[in-house]
Amino acid sequence: MTSTSAPTDTPAPGTAWEELVTTALLGTDRRTPPGAPPGREAPLALLDAAAVETVRRRAGLRPARAARRPEPAPEDSRSPLPDAAARRLAMLLTDRPGAGGGGRRGTAPDLMELLPQWLAAANARGFAAPPQSLPALLDAARGRTDLRPAALTFAGPRALWLARFNPDWRFALRSAPGGGATLPHLEDTGQVEQVWQEGLFAERVALLAALRAREPAAARELLTSTWSTERAEDRLMFLDSLRTGLGPDDEPFLEQALADRSRNVRATAAELLSALPGSALAARMAVRAGACVAIDHTGDAPVIAVEAPHECDASMERDGVVAKAPSGRGERSWWLGQLVEAAPLGSWPGRLGGRTPEEIVALPVADDWRGELHAAWCRAAVRQRNAEWSRALLGTPAAPEAGGPGAVSLAERAKLLGTLGAGERADWVAGFIATHGLSEAFQLLGVCAVPWSGPLGRSVVDALNIARDAGSYPWSFSGVMGLAERCLDPSEATRLDGLLAVPEEPEDASPGAGGYWAEAFQRLVTTLRLRGTMLAELGAR
Repeated sequence: MTSTSAPTDTPAPGTAWEELVTTALLGTDRRTPPGAPPGREAPLALLDAAAVETVRRRAGLRPARAARRPEPAPEDSRSPLPDAAARRLAMLLTDRPGAGGGGRRGTAPDLMELLPQWLAAANARGFAAPPQSLPALLDAARGRTDLRPAALTFAGPRALWLARFNPDWRFALRSAPGGGATLPHLEDTGQVEQVWQEGLFAERVALLAALRAREPAAARELLTSTWSTERAEDRLMFLDSLRTGLGPDDEPFLEQALADRSRNVRATAAELLSALPGSALAARMAVRAGACVAIDHTGDAPVIAVEAPHECDASMERDGVVAKAPSGRGERSWWLGQLVEAAPLGSWPGRLGGRTPEEIVALPVADDWRGELHAAWCRAAVRQRNAEWSRALLGTPAAPEAGGPGAVSLAERAKLLGTLGAGERADWVAGFIATHGLSEAFQLLGVCAVPWSGPLGRSVVDALNIARDAGSYPWSFSGVMGLAERCLDPSEATRLDGLLAVPEEPEDASPGAGGYWAEAFQRLVTTLRLRGTMLAELGAR
């Protein structure tokens, strides 16, 4: 006896879901769900069918092979975060840039801008991140590269463990020394040698950096043992690690690197040698630069005369001088700048009549070479960390010209200030603002230590108050006001209470300027008080 099955319109399981998706895209007015009549109930029938099909699809999944259970997260032995500070961290991580839309900021503090400062304070006190905050910390660091060093330090080893399970957090493994790998104990020479010979490139870079910070000579010997077999790009990275703890003992190795096959390796070796004023390369550069710069006594007053090189020979190229000038730059001035930059600054007083750096910088320079010569001296002062020459090139902050006697740009001045101590740096910038105002001070303020010293903070607030009373265009100072929110000492908040009222606007003031200034000062005071509270919370146990 033969049996026949009844015909059915039910689609095959493999196509049922596709049928439902197609119906949803076309609309139930144009195509009714399978097994449902057309009409007002068709949309509900479609949703019911989709729910049933979802359950069937999930139930039909084949079980996958059981994965290996991950190793437990490592312990974090640092002190736990105080409860109040943990709640504050959650608040800072919840805030997201752009949540308030465009337009004026209002008086509320920008919490995301306070997060870097909070992380720095927490790291300084040695606190461990609460485990429940790690996902939000990693998300914040993913979106802001400037946060990553402090955020990963605070997050600790558990963040690296967690990052292995989420592709979005892989940056944490790349940012960690050795890609998150555990380095051997530096006292275990056998393990150190094994990692150096057999480890991944990131592990070797991390090992060399750690060893260099602790035992510079041992790190150099380790690098020397495999130098001839390394790839050019690897040699460049390894050579860069010698910046840490650079000293005269590194000179023989660096001199050999001047003959390297790679131009970039040769240039880096020359740069490092020029940072050693007693090196043979520095002496050679002093001879070359001294042949180009001299005192001319033929006139009524001494003048610096410059005769730039007429060629770049092979020995100059070996010592790191780049022969080809950038587009739009003269070859001779290009070569001169490199020679002067690499020459030891201590050689110039003897070459230029026993004068001090301040006296040398004050001398006139013939034939329009002043800018090129002073710019090269600026770069040399920064490279050699020479505070005496930096002071001479900066001049006094009250000098009539905001550029100073030798600096050629705001960027150069900021770099020169970086060679001075924190207190001297702050005092110089405070004097500069008192004389020249805030219009050119933003970049200089960026190199000052946080929180700002009392004199520097007062000079900034006074200059902002002067600009407000003058009816200046307020948005021109938004950058400095933002810096003040992050950098003023929180104790300054009470001194600013008198600036919260809306000032009377002069006739020529920008429309609405008074209200903006009052709003900006209110936000500044609120932010300073919040920062003070944050620090107090971190100080509590």
